[in-house]
Amino acid sequence: MKLAPRDAGGFLSRPDPRVPGILIHGADAMRVAEKRAALVKAHTGPSADTEMRLTRLPGSDLRKSPALVVEEIKAQGFFPGPRAVVIDDANDHAVDALKLALAEWREGDAMVIATGGALKKTSKLLKLFETDRRAFCLAVYDDPPGRAEIEQMLAAEGLTNLPSEAMHDLTALAHLLEPGDFRQTLTRIALYKLNDDTPLTGAEIAMLAPQSAEAGIDDILNAMAEGRMADLAPILQRLAAQGVQPVAVCIGAARHFRVLHELVSDPRGPAQAIGSLRPPIFGPRREKLLRQAQNWSLQRVEDALRDLTATDLALRSSTRAPTRALAERALIRLARMAGRR
Repeated sequence: MKLAPRDAGGFLSRPDPRVPGILIHGADAMRVAEKRAALVKAHTGPSADTEMRLTRLPGSDLRKSPALVVEEIKAQGFFPGPRAVVIDDANDHAVDALKLALAEWREGDAMVIATGGALKKTSKLLKLFETDRRAFCLAVYDDPPGRAEIEQMLAAEGLTNLPSEAMHDLTALAHLLEPGDFRQTLTRIALYKLNDDTPLTGAEIAMLAPQSAEAGIDDILNAMAEGRMADLAPILQRLAAQGVQPVAVCIGAARHFRVLHELVSDPRGPAQAIGSLRPPIFGPRREKLLRQAQNWSLQRVEDALRDLTATDLALRSSTRAPTRALAERALIRLARMAGRR
């Protein structure tokens, strides 16, 4: 049977021991592995490996030994408790072995947890689990985790009752990070707040989130958009020392002003429009961008975009003018524009 995404969280956190097996498949191997790990931990507990209640089999081994899975699901160890047989990288070559295992499975046997890649609709393995009345088939898509799934991940880390603003920022962060990076970030947050009873803030989330290579460019873009001309030259000098090219700063500035244009041109106003941005923006950067959008008019944003387009063309041309000076002058012009009311 197909396991709907809305029901997947409940099953993965509280698996039904009467289910003989599940196939978890998807194009993103990391997301598939994350679902599998969550299910194994929920079903067998954290000490299954040491207590020999967990067996791992590569899918390639099942073609030569179709009865191997049946032997493993029936095997009884010295330690009591739920057992599982994990089969990684399963494909159509494993169909005969898994079909036999599902047919022979009885309550009390080890649960079969198989993983696969991006399976086609014509896949025999896919049809086996979809048509079995007791087994489940879960497709893992590239969509970021939703609020309910994030809350389950937070609960697993011991984080509950987070402020709505913090949940909003974490949901936005989930759209920006890979699943493994996002889970590691939640672990860092849990350790950071271990003995701290104060509410989690957006500033703390931003501090603990992985820093992108564009963080330095953001500094100069904020200084420019907020009219802080005195800060431009020192930041640009620091970026140059780090190897950041002026054209990269210009591209970042154009991207920044396109976001501002989207906010100031929205008839709902920047405060409402910022929640619709894709990819979403969270933490202190969200607040800074909102303040900037409230201080810039639509006309000035469009003038800034025209100026940046001309500067970008100049930087990419065969001009003999020093590129850093061209970029700095453009940023100063825009900072002056930001200072006008």
